[in-house]
Amino acid sequence: MIRAAVVGATGYAGAELVRLLSGHPDVKLTMLTSRQFAGTSFAALYPSFNGRVDLVCQANDPDLIAENADVVFLALPHKVSMTLAPELISAGCRVVDLSADFRFHNRHAYEAHYQPHTCPDLLSEAVYGLTEVYGEDTKNARLIGNPGCYPTSVLLPLIPLVKENLIDPATLIADCKSGVSGAGREATAATHFCQVNESFKAYKVDGHRHTPEMEEKLSDAAGRPVRITFVPHLVPITRGMQSTLYAGLMPGTHAAQIRECLTDFYEGKPFVRLLPEKQWPDALSVRGSNFCDIAWFVDPDRGRVTLLSAIDNLVKGASGQAVQNMNRMFGFAETAGLSMVPWPL
Repeated sequence: MIRAAVVGATGYAGAELVRLLSGHPDVKLTMLTSRQFAGTSFAALYPSFNGRVDLVCQANDPDLIAENADVVFLALPHKVSMTLAPELISAGCRVVDLSADFRFHNRHAYEAHYQPHTCPDLLSEAVYGLTEVYGEDTKNARLIGNPGCYPTSVLLPLIPLVKENLIDPATLIADCKSGVSGAGREATAATHFCQVNESFKAYKVDGHRHTPEMEEKLSDAAGRPVRITFVPHLVPITRGMQSTLYAGLMPGTHAAQIRECLTDFYEGKPFVRLLPEKQWPDALSVRGSNFCDIAWFVDPDRGRVTLLSAIDNLVKGASGQAVQNMNRMFGFAETAGLSMVPWPL
């Protein structure tokens, strides 16, 4: 049994971590922190935890956190995580960071889209926590940069095909839709009910900061620089993410090769479900779970493949993937605490 702390527990990703960890067979939740709600019972903020989680939120004290935890989940805004991670790691904690602070190996790519990095020495050590791709590296990691939700939904279908040179990296397009919880708990004018209800809109079409994260990992897979056109959309649902991806086929690539590549790559990987032919992913079918559902259609007349994926943005796109990474770090079953069936409604 290991001790776990969730720093930033009162945000949506933090609360989802509390939900998952409170039912994990190998974890004892020992500390929850919140800058805004220190001194408040967690169950008072999220009544669904009444009778299940009796912890009171505390302030972010690195010494106290390290004293009470073996693994620390940082569910914090960008820039805040990098101020805590070095001290926690030095104290012997293992850290899973849900912000973007440790997702990049290229410091300049991070700083171009976020802010100056205060501990760039840790970037080379941090493991990118896309477990199905980098799972072997997570086993001995002290620090994991948990992927963003959009990159998870895009990279899982694309990386195997890019690695095997079956699709043309110069033709990649990602058309993605997210539920409103992806924007976080703090309300803005764009996420008020009246603005989101009965609305469907694209945003940050001229440049989303998840784009360089995807491009770095796709370039690693291809062995050369890769660019992707990425357009995110906001849809009026609470949680869920649907991505439709388009790519040109490399000359000579056939439908059977696409299927064989994806089947071989994800064999034995419990959270990627390759759907039967002509069954398409639906965000409802993965709701509340750590699954990523993937399907595809090869159009030989046009020389293109269309790939589709669906995830729950708060689970596989954030907290579930963080728990999956923790399981690998500590040698637990990869599915421990994550074997729930998706909510049917």
